Amino acid sequence: MLIDSSGLSKVKDSVKKQIFFGNEPTTELIAILSVYFVQGILGLARLAVSFFLKDELLLSPVQVSALLGVVALPWMVKPLFGFISDGLPIFGYRRRPYLVLSGILGAISWVSLATIVHTSWAAALAIALGSLSVAVSDVIVDSLVVERVRTESQANVGSLQALCWGASAFGGLITAYFSGLLLEHFTTRTVFWITASFPLIVSGVAWLIAESPVSKDEENTNLLSVKHQLKQLRQAFSQKSIWLPTAFIFIWQATPTADSAFFFFSTNELHFEPEFLGRVRLVTSLASLIGVWIFQRFLKSVSFRVIFGWSTVISAVLGMTMLLLVTHTNRALGIDDRWFSLGDSLVLTVMGQIAYMPVLVLSARLCPPGVEATLFALLMSVFNLAGMVSYEVGAIIMHWLGITETNFDSLWLLVLITNFSTLLPLPFLNWLPSDDEETETSVLLPDSANSQVPNLVPE
Repeated sequence: MLIDSSGLSKVKDSVKKQIFFGNEPTTELIAILSVYFVQGILGLARLAVSFFLKDELLLSPVQVSALLGVVALPWMVKPLFGFISDGLPIFGYRRRPYLVLSGILGAISWVSLATIVHTSWAAALAIALGSLSVAVSDVIVDSLVVERVRTESQANVGSLQALCWGASAFGGLITAYFSGLLLEHFTTRTVFWITASFPLIVSGVAWLIAESPVSKDEENTNLLSVKHQLKQLRQAFSQKSIWLPTAFIFIWQATPTADSAFFFFSTNELHFEPEFLGRVRLVTSLASLIGVWIFQRFLKSVSFRVIFGWSTVISAVLGMTMLLLVTHTNRALGIDDRWFSLGDSLVLTVMGQIAYMPVLVLSARLCPPGVEATLFALLMSVFNLAGMVSYEVGAIIMHWLGITETNFDSLWLLVLITNFSTLLPLPFLNWLPSDDEETETSVLLPDSANSQVPNLVPE
């Protein structure tokens, strides 16, 4: 019996170390990881949304791009959700009720898409509601992670956030391929019905969160804390060392995108099936992990200006290879459309992730003590606002070029414009901190760093 107990103890220690990165696997931790896992697994419906907008609502590339820009709005006001949660407890609780509510809203949004949505406006509202659901749950679970991180031992610094990111990435990976495979056998609305069950997991695990009701004194303290944070944020953004890099990040992210046009080109012109697009999503998910590994292994000590400068130039050059696919030159070279698309997606995603990682590091280093989490969330909101601008400007350019669901004659010009526009931030590289200004900080990246606007079209 003693041997069995000893063996069981060793197994538990091994699981704690290898799977939970040294964190105690409590029911609350399982609940937190479940929320992040759900954020990743919601990717199951990404391709379904794209095909639904294209084939059932008969939207054009311009309309899809404009719509996807608008539904990103909830991610631009994430700090507001944090203030509301801290300052307005529901039945005395600041975390559980908001998680329950977010899960219910998410389920309603997907059920609506599966049943009553038949117009573009209704689709925009339903998708925006789903986006709101994920944004709210993300803010709440991030606050729980921040509270836990404060009690982390020095030996386990960053392990919890890595674990949370891993849960989200795992959810995204296991649904990447199935997002296309399901569409080969079921309708988009059936996929929406399946996806509607996932947000309810968030509502269910919310009751596993250990939380005590707040007193009136605590509520007043929270309101004072919010006012103090707002004052500190105003002071922070009055400093050039903060708003200049923020402006650079905005310009870098706001350049126009051709994602929607490429989705229509891939399905209507190249006739890629959903199953193959699922394969592309799986490849890009793995490529993102490769990009993170390359950055952590070789580039994390390189200056921001060097990384942003070179990654921008290299990405622009590599992006031009899409001209081969658009003009079908790859066929003349004996390269199949599918193999070319897979290889191109792999390389471009790795470069994109390498370029994105410094954004997270820079954003964390810009945050002064006392308002780290709030200012970081605000910086990510600016990043997401730039993403909306990217979609909307892309839609305007597509409209000017006359690109439709069947006319891709000017797609080569769109490729040129979008790739050359990525070079626009280069003259402003001096807005980023120089080598001697880049001081190491102990600020931990809030896990919201890994939460982005849901990308509803394949990269």
